[in-house]
Amino acid sequence: MFLLLDAPNLGGAEKAKLMECVDSTYVSTAGPFVPEFEQRFARYLGTEECVSVQSGTAALHIALAEAGVGPGDEVIVPAFSFAASVNPVLYTGATPVLVDVDPETWTLDPGLTEAAVTPRTRAILPVHLYGNLCDMDKLGRIAEERGLVIIEDATESLGGTWKGKPSGTLGNFGCFSFNGNKLITTGGGGMVVARDRERINHIRFLVNQARDASKGYFHPEMGYNYRMTNLEAALGLAQMERIDLFLEKKRTFARIYREVLAGLPEVEFQKELPGAQSAWWLPSFTLSGGVIAELQEKLREKGVPTRRLFSPLHTYPYLRDCCRFSYPEAERIFEQGINLPASTVNDEESTLRAAEIIRDAVHSMRR
Repeated sequence: MFLLLDAPNLGGAEKAKLMECVDSTYVSTAGPFVPEFEQRFARYLGTEECVSVQSGTAALHIALAEAGVGPGDEVIVPAFSFAASVNPVLYTGATPVLVDVDPETWTLDPGLTEAAVTPRTRAILPVHLYGNLCDMDKLGRIAEERGLVIIEDATESLGGTWKGKPSGTLGNFGCFSFNGNKLITTGGGGMVVARDRERINHIRFLVNQARDASKGYFHPEMGYNYRMTNLEAALGLAQMERIDLFLEKKRTFARIYREVLAGLPEVEFQKELPGAQSAWWLPSFTLSGGVIAELQEKLREKGVPTRRLFSPLHTYPYLRDCCRFSYPEAERIFEQGINLPASTVNDEESTLRAAEIIRDAVHSMRR
């Protein structure tokens, strides 16, 4: 049995596109591959334009900056997420306000979010964790009523939808990642989309060091060196050819795990909301009984790679001042949770066998 947790799916098409880029000599940030990739990605999302950047973190940072978030402002962020969801808020000088997550979806709790809004709140940053979409109707209502900006962290949810609309297109800004473990990869890289065309054009200006090319090397405001390279974009173009296949495999793997493990009362999978269609970037579940480390070891011995969930953000020393509330759900999910192998290099037969091994391991651990 051959299984990978989250490795990229690369082959001949990627090699050919990279060689095309090398042969063209347009390997840096200027050249035809970057705009072609942006146009292709925008078509996939059904948006007019998007701007490529160096990472998902850069995407979140530039979106926050464009939204005017800065010192004195507060941004609501789920307590259960990767550090890159919160660090860009700190880059702007604003204060992240950590809020607990829903016990079933593991995403930002709308009720707790509304209670956390203060006169200083400028934005809500919902994270579609492990590809599973937040309740964007409720969060959108809160934002509209309170005059807040929504910056979607869609770095893990490419391909997911909320009531038929693609993740990343539901807020004022949407941010994607193309890290090596994501649905498609450019090696690194990310993308920003926005409702307002003027905003997206200004972001395009900012990521190129805010250079006014009509005046040579003149920079009327502070910018950032966040541009994607043509080498990265070339890889992304090849990956886009198979994005539907990759997404189908992710959802098939998630279904297999759920079907095989359905009879285990100790196992509880992350749940979709009505109206959401998750990308299931990494299928994940919690296992009651405080035995998740024991399960991981049993699976490792059988050749099934797994990963512990993200540590709750409120446990990080540098975020202590951002913790105004308690976070029982984030703590429980982390203590009991595990990510399952879902690389698109895997096949259905290996995934089925992995699910059976997990089922047998849980049975064997019953006291």
